Parts: sequence; C-alpha cells; structure tokens
Amino acid sequence: MKNIRHIPAEWKNISDLFVALGDEHRQRILLSFESGERMSIRQIVDASTLSRTAVTHHLKVLEQGGALRSEKVGKEVLFHIDKNHMQTALQDVLNYINEKI
Repeated sequence: MKNIRHIPAEWKNISDLFVALGDEHRQRILLSFESGERMSIRQIVDASTLSRTAVTHHLKVLEQGGALRSEKVGKEVLFHIDKNHMQTALQDVLNYINEKI
C-alpha cells in the first residue's frame, strides 16, 4: 500500500469538475448547449424546469468546476462550455490511471 501525502498534479482541481458533472440538473444544463453556443442566464432558465435562483446556483458550480466559462457582453453574461478544460482535466486523470494504477 502506498502512503499518499499529496494529490498528484494530474488530479488537482479535478474534484470540482467531478462535483459539477455529478448532478443531473447540471448535466441537463450542459446538455442544453449546442456545439459552440453561448447562452444567457435567461436562455438557460427558459430551457430548464428550474427557477432562476436554482439555475444561477448550478451555473456557479459549473463555472467553479471549469465546465463553463462566462463573459460579459454589454449588459448580459453569456455562458459557454469549456470543452478544452474538461477534455484536458479528464484526459490527465485517464493518463495517470493508465500509467500509474
């Protein structure tokens, strides 16, 4: 048995992404985006069965986990999927598993 005192670099920050992806409401929000699409909170709320407050909470978790990015355009905040971050983070963990475990 190994004694692990620190988390490997490949695993850092992945827990927030797993938390973000681990909820069905957040999965539905991510699945509501078309490829390359940017959506406002209002558009996401309209596509959801959740309240604006609940959607806002889930968007914050998704953004903290790195699944979504936001940018302010005029008076609106637009969200888009950060595909590169998710692919890199998940691939780093898969590479670690394949090489070390």
